[in-house]
Amino acid sequence: MNLELFNKSANQLKKQNKALLTDLKSSRGLKLDDLFHRAHTEVFEKTECLGCANCCKTTSPIFYQTDIERAAKSIGIKPGDFIKKYLMMDEDGDFVFTSAPCPFLKEDNYCGIYKDRPAACREYPHTNRKNIRQILDLTYRNTLVCPAVLSIVEKVRIAIEKNKHK
Repeated sequence: MNLELFNKSANQLKKQNKALLTDLKSSRGLKLDDLFHRAHTEVFEKTECLGCANCCKTTSPIFYQTDIERAAKSIGIKPGDFIKKYLMMDEDGDFVFTSAPCPFLKEDNYCGIYKDRPAACREYPHTNRKNIRQILDLTYRNTLVCPAVLSIVEKVRIAIEKNKHK
């Protein structure tokens, strides 16, 4: 994955994607979950996340208490020590990594705590969840991080355009 090319493309589509996803928040009658789930499946049939790992390189998942406990146990330390060593509280009051990239990201883009990773990592990029309308702001932000999300949003845009012309 050429992240430089992705970043250029994501930035070029930034306004267009923001407008689309903002419009979709108030759209009714569209089966938005179906559109996103179909696009998600198509994109991830051809996507190898290990070739990119931009999410792990640039952003932090939110850590809930169960995530902290699971990750701490995985590396053999107490939850409090895990917090002190790796986490900070962000402006929303959520625990996140103190810096990027993820301290558990290995050189080969594998995760050092994969089986014990936080729920946010397990569910990323969230484009196959129910009630996608509720997280379209997050989806927009993820178009700037994840090449797959950028592709998914483009597929959704194309599907909506096709439906308009029927």
